[in-house]
Amino acid sequence: MKSMKKRIVFIILICVMMVAGCANGASRKVADEGTGETKEELVTIGFSQVGAESDWRKENSESMRSTFTRDKGYELIFEDAQQKQQNQITAIRTFIQREVDYIVLAPVTEDGWDTVLGEARDAGIPVIIVDRMVNVDDDSLFTCWVGSDFKLEGKKACAWLKTYLERQHVNPSDVKIVDIQGTIGSSAQIGRTTGLRDAVLENGWSLLDAVTGEYTQAKGREAAARLLEKYDDINVIYCENDNEAFGALEAIEAAGKKAGGNIRAGEVMVISFDGVSEQALDNLRNGSISCIGECNPLHGPRVRKIIENLERGETPDKYEYVDEDIFSGFEDITEITVDGTSYPVKIMGK
Repeated sequence: MKSMKKRIVFIILICVMMVAGCANGASRKVADEGTGETKEELVTIGFSQVGAESDWRKENSESMRSTFTRDKGYELIFEDAQQKQQNQITAIRTFIQREVDYIVLAPVTEDGWDTVLGEARDAGIPVIIVDRMVNVDDDSLFTCWVGSDFKLEGKKACAWLKTYLERQHVNPSDVKIVDIQGTIGSSAQIGRTTGLRDAVLENGWSLLDAVTGEYTQAKGREAAARLLEKYDDINVIYCENDNEAFGALEAIEAAGKKAGGNIRAGEVMVISFDGVSEQALDNLRNGSISCIGECNPLHGPRVRKIIENLERGETPDKYEYVDEDIFSGFEDITEITVDGTSYPVKIMGK
């Protein structure tokens, strides 16, 4: 009887271990050509990342690296494109030559991908697009896309700005905005720029100028310095990511001005996007940045889920938008409305 109980317990333990192994790893069982026996094979992923130009990008890369590890059944081949599309095209062709199982692409810009993605499709390798989108003639060139609704991010930030200005009794004609754009042609730049320009037309604000800061602090500082020198009546700087905003804050201080929400008293309001670093959140708390539209960088688990679905022969959704908040340090606005939908504002306490 004791022997039977031990045997049952042993069988249960083996079953639990097998289930745990299936749940925790993505490696495949394949036949060894030499022996005919089965062996474990890692799922290989070629990931072409834009670069490391911002805090958001670094968090995004870390999310991918920490998700696709060997102990989870994956081999991640990571290629940093240094913000050059040609480097990404070269990386994708290398992935094809190495016969990876999946290609993950965070594209520099939207255009110029038809040829190389066609080569990946011909090789039978699924391509998952993350973060920015691609503009291709045939959307069967990629399997699916996961990322942010960048235009909605812009519309939410502008809805917050409109609400704030109305409560401060600022005349729309007195609002003088400059836009420090991201990398021109990227999805985030297109969406956030469009959100601002639509709001400018709808609300009667003045958009004095728009120049790229390429999502970097140094370029953001240079752009803001030139704009502050060119226009002496700027009272809102709309930065298309946090690193540009950090540079803009440096330029505002160097120009002898103060960053803040009291534009009637001469302060320059800074609006930004991402919200991934403690520095950005600290700037919200002290009021130097007035509002941040969140952009969630944690794409690794989402991509892993897509790959797991594909491994099971399932078809993922073609487009998957992530949920995102809007942050502010000002406590008087707790909700905004965009296109009839209400969104809570997350207040960052001091």
